[in-house]
Amino acid sequence: MKKYDKYKNSGAEWLEEIPEHWEVKKFKFVSHTQKGKLPNKITSINELELPPYMSMEYLRGGEENQWVIDKNAKIIDEGEVLLLWDGSNAGEFIKSRKGVISSTVAQIEFKHINKGFAWYYSKLLEIELRKKNIGMGIPHVNGNELKNFLVVIPLIEEQTAIANFLDDKTKRIDQAIAIKQRQIELLKERRQILIHKAVTRGLNDVAKLKDSGVEWIGEIPEHWKVKRLKYVAEIVYGISPHEKTYNDEGEGTVLINGPVEYSETDFGYTRSLKWTTSPVKFAKKGSLLFCLRGSTTGRLNICHQDVAIGRGCASILGRENHEFLIKTVIALKERIVETFKGSTFPSVTSSDLDNYSIPLPPKEEQTAISEYIEIATNKIATAISLKEQEIEKLKEYKMSLIDGVVTGKIRVS
Repeated sequence: MKKYDKYKNSGAEWLEEIPEHWEVKKFKFVSHTQKGKLPNKITSINELELPPYMSMEYLRGGEENQWVIDKNAKIIDEGEVLLLWDGSNAGEFIKSRKGVISSTVAQIEFKHINKGFAWYYSKLLEIELRKKNIGMGIPHVNGNELKNFLVVIPLIEEQTAIANFLDDKTKRIDQAIAIKQRQIELLKERRQILIHKAVTRGLNDVAKLKDSGVEWIGEIPEHWKVKRLKYVAEIVYGISPHEKTYNDEGEGTVLINGPVEYSETDFGYTRSLKWTTSPVKFAKKGSLLFCLRGSTTGRLNICHQDVAIGRGCASILGRENHEFLIKTVIALKERIVETFKGSTFPSVTSSDLDNYSIPLPPKEEQTAISEYIEIATNKIATAISLKEQEIEKLKEYKMSLIDGVVTGKIRVS
């Protein structure tokens, strides 16, 4: 690893020493920050070749689904540096897609600095900037802190060399990450196929089959039954208490209103984040929670204790083998999600959930199938976890490389 001949104090503790011939200037002297403006009108129908609205989903690679009707709206070109100004991701730098930004995002235009170098430096700056966010409820970028952050400025030819070097290295790292992410998706698909096959066909590959009469289930063993969910489970539909009864100090009963209180991972246990002093509907510890509306319709979690549930959730508790029922609803969920893909506001009604048909083997088979799925999916979960750890290490290496090169700890030319 090559280093520069001489170093000097950068003036910032987080930057440490930098090459002696590099300059240091405040952010406000090397950039222009322009916050966006909320467009006059946004439409979901694009008939006039309107510019897309840069929602968070679109910014992060999603499909265009909103367009701006505003002749005076400023259109940002692809590849510009944007700063998320408000919200949970305040302080994050992101590359733009072509479109119109709102007042929660700012465009950063760097002056007389290689755009590639500026981008990599901004990702390093992001770590420090997010520590300085302000706001009691919704986080905001601290504009005064941003203006006074220090920016290191190598010679322009060094900036170009650094940008080219990092373009090459980070591209290779991102490709390696993408391969592992695809491997994770394949493992998840394998897990879903395994669960679906086990709960609809059982463990006996030579069992005689019959048509279940239900599309998502297909054929089932001859001696199995098909029943509606309401006949094999106790289903409780949540009712939200008045907001004035909410608190985050542990007073009353834990309240689960929806995915905010779910596990951070896709499927896991609920969390104690909110309480109510006037609970209305309850779910027992171990019950399966089903999200009934919104973009997370169908998302599942298990109650970590006895809780109160709000109107966005339904609690499902099996009357026979509860673990088998959980696995069956996991398989059912995939079918449910398929039916409302593309919906603006998907939802599942109480009538829908009550009357979903599920396969029902004898009790002893339910137990055997549940145990088989548990063992097999635990192995897959371990494989997924290892891949996720590998991805995190690659991301850490990527940031370490960017840090080392843009601050001059590593010389690339």
